[in-house]
Amino acid sequence: MSIKFHLPDFAVHYHFNRVFLAVLKQCPEFFIDGLEIASFFGTFPQSLWNGGRIVNGVFDKNTVKIVVREFDKLGIPLRFTFTNPNITEEDLKDDFCNYVLKTANNGKNGVIVVSPLLEEYIRTKYPDYKITSSTCKRITDIDALNEETDRNYDIVVLDYDFNNKFDVLEKIRKKDICEILVNACCQPGCPKRVQHYSDIGNMQKAICKYLKTSQKVPFDPEKYGAKDENSDYCPYMKYDFADVKQHSTHITPEAIAEKYVPMGFSQFKIEGRTLNAFTLAEYYLYYLVKPEFRDKARMVFYAHLIDKEVISSAF
Repeated sequence: MSIKFHLPDFAVHYHFNRVFLAVLKQCPEFFIDGLEIASFFGTFPQSLWNGGRIVNGVFDKNTVKIVVREFDKLGIPLRFTFTNPNITEEDLKDDFCNYVLKTANNGKNGVIVVSPLLEEYIRTKYPDYKITSSTCKRITDIDALNEETDRNYDIVVLDYDFNNKFDVLEKIRKKDICEILVNACCQPGCPKRVQHYSDIGNMQKAICKYLKTSQKVPFDPEKYGAKDENSDYCPYMKYDFADVKQHSTHITPEAIAEKYVPMGFSQFKIEGRTLNAFTLAEYYLYYLVKPEFRDKARMVFYAHLIDKEVISSAF
């Protein structure tokens, strides 16, 4: 049985992931048996519909074309994290997000959604996209979750508070379409998670609206209807690799192979869209590489990261 991993991020971590794929192709013996890279999820900066994490910066439209083209050539789907919960009718007209969906509208790619309004818009205007139900919906009732899997979703990403609750996981009817986040940084049972996602959505919209101005004055989020992200600081956003492993929701590589896969789960997600390259590399090594090859794979991967010729010679 294949073990499908969904990895971050095709845009922010473009070079990083191209190097990772080169190492995967050149040194397949390093990697766990049955590994399949099922998708890269993420967003292009200045995507107003983005949610879950704030993504700053600007990508021009030509760069969007290049990134979509290169991953299409590799046969790996992209999934756009259009999980902003605060979408309005006016937001549906966003030029950049619609351009992205038009550019990547090849029948292979997908969209991760929270907002019913945005979901209906995409299903109507871009019906070839595979639709994923996001963990940001915070579905924590098993009956509600089973109802969600019965809807027309390609994948349903579980709320990670379900992680390691095997008596509950056994009750999921359609385990094969459920995606499990293995390295969640958020506090288990966090009472502020939904509000945090809403605050992030408002901040993403504020940043995008600011970028459309002349930008001659400093960015003031409150001017664009968002709360200053530093006014309600969440310490879990800064948790590192060692910290996250202490969470009750943390899933080990051994548990994936020995517990989750035998139960019928096959889709797993590594979060890390806004992580630095070194931390993200450690997660890839931990989950995707056989323990006996981790040290060797680390040296090969880091060497390749600084050797840009590797990418062009490997594909």
